[in-house]
Amino acid sequence: MNTRVAVVTGANRGLGLEIVRQLAARDLRVVLASRSVERGEAAAAGLGDVADRVTVAPLDVADTTSVTDFVHWLHRHFRRCDVLVNNAAVAIDGGQDASTANLDVVRRTLETNLLGAWLLTQAVVPAMRARRYGRIVNLSSSVGRLTTMVSGIPAYRVSKTALNALTRIFADELAPDGILVNACCPGWVRTDMGGPAATVPVAEASDTPTWLATLPPDGPTGGLYRDRRLLAW
Repeated sequence: MNTRVAVVTGANRGLGLEIVRQLAARDLRVVLASRSVERGEAAAAGLGDVADRVTVAPLDVADTTSVTDFVHWLHRHFRRCDVLVNNAAVAIDGGQDASTANLDVVRRTLETNLLGAWLLTQAVVPAMRARRYGRIVNLSSSVGRLTTMVSGIPAYRVSKTALNALTRIFADELAPDGILVNACCPGWVRTDMGGPAATVPVAEASDTPTWLATLPPDGPTGGLYRDRRLLAW
């Protein structure tokens, strides 16, 4: 199989689903990874002309067994992984502040937003290294930028700041293997998580992660981007 394979996590709705659509429209074979296969299949069925380039697979990035099973499935079906978009995330600490935060909520947030992305990246890197090609995109947020850090939603903020650090570390580590690793801030996106008051349409928010997932060999690595522009960490 010569077609490049992309994996998008948390992809049965919203931003993840639109990234699936845009990557499939660029002729990649896309794995729509979702905790619920039923919801994933329903989402894929609505992709129209690109649906035949999308395959649904179960994945809970916060569950080590699920990640292991997923990577074994990926190897059996495709024997490669060229692109990973770490989109799966939770935001469950609204109304909390750091001095009184429920640390169980913090742990649950980190397990998905940081450790889930870390674990899955570790799992697919060998396949990328084997072909000396890879594109890893971490969906971050401006609330995790140290240059503009304020209080509120501490678990979510810390998880995205840590994801930014992980992006830098992996970018440096994997550069010799032809693997580009970047993060992006999609903005306040009009999804179930962002809510109806959000200002950025899903299609617009998906442009930068799709661009980063399809960078040429001389593309950037180790950066944080919004609207295809480099941001300060």
